Amino acid sequence: WADKVGVMAVRIRQSTRIGWYLMRQRLAKREKFPLVVELEPLFQCNLACSGCGKIQHPEHELRRRMPVEQALGAIEESGAPMVSIAGGEPLIHPEIHTIAAELVKRKKFVYLCTNALLLEQKLDKFKPSPYFAWAVHMDGLRERHDASVEREGTFDKAVSAIKAAQRAGFRVTTNTTFFTHDSAKTVREVLDFLNDDLGVDEMMISPAYAYEKAPDQEHFLGVQQTRELFGEAFSGGRRKKWRLNHSPLFLDFLEGKAEFDCTAWGIPSYSLLGWQRPCYLMADGYTETYKELIETTEWEKYGRGRDPRCENCMAHCGYEPTAVLQTTHSLRQSLRALAG
Repeated sequence: WADKVGVMAVRIRQSTRIGWYLMRQRLAKREKFPLVVELEPLFQCNLACSGCGKIQHPEHELRRRMPVEQALGAIEESGAPMVSIAGGEPLIHPEIHTIAAELVKRKKFVYLCTNALLLEQKLDKFKPSPYFAWAVHMDGLRERHDASVEREGTFDKAVSAIKAAQRAGFRVTTNTTFFTHDSAKTVREVLDFLNDDLGVDEMMISPAYAYEKAPDQEHFLGVQQTRELFGEAFSGGRRKKWRLNHSPLFLDFLEGKAEFDCTAWGIPSYSLLGWQRPCYLMADGYTETYKELIETTEWEKYGRGRDPRCENCMAHCGYEPTAVLQTTHSLRQSLRALAG
């Protein structure tokens, strides 16, 4: 009960802040604005997952690290209220704790995505805050997770790190990607484990998207497969018991109960190469400034039925913003989102 109250308190704080932010955008008559920025301060990782295309950059790019001021400047320019720090593996960055602390100081909601291999070692460099959460990648239970990241023992290290972070007073969330070799049973098993056994604060889920440079091109889910997988996994009202960090409308979308257009500008990506167009998952060039990204990208070209690369995408970075914006236009959906 205490855990649920804590999660609800943070969710209300975050929802209230986002609500005020959205109201300011409407008053300013801005048509395009970021809800979350995917910040990639490096590309290097200490794992080589077959479903990831981010580590396929040239060696000289993998050695680069984004300066603190550059990272902060990009977030300040965008004005986004939330930041997801990704990579690569962010904890390899020698100043990642400073980047996170400075964003928290600016009252940005920060989710630091990590495979958790270095988490216990680096934990004392961070401070618990309602504005900060670890987002640990957990792609299934032990055998499934270790196979996904192609290294034995990573599941156990991640579980140990999650428990250490919880003992230290941190909010801990997880991020799980599902592929064609997953089933409704494996979805339920991993979510039950994370929710009930580990007691993480919230969980994010995503169908795998076909990164162009990913070594494994055979196990990405299509639209129909995604709907069938989550429709069966969520049947019988099961999703209500899980602390899922998604709007109810996005979960409806995964089940095929709702259809949305992609809102790629809602979660833009900023990396060492600049602002990536159109999104975190596709790289059709980069811009130096956020303003240039918004004003010069042909957003209407992207999405299912427009770009063949988008046909099988149901990723959170394109469709969660659509769900959130639709939620804020409906009192019923807003209350539903707050209720979890």
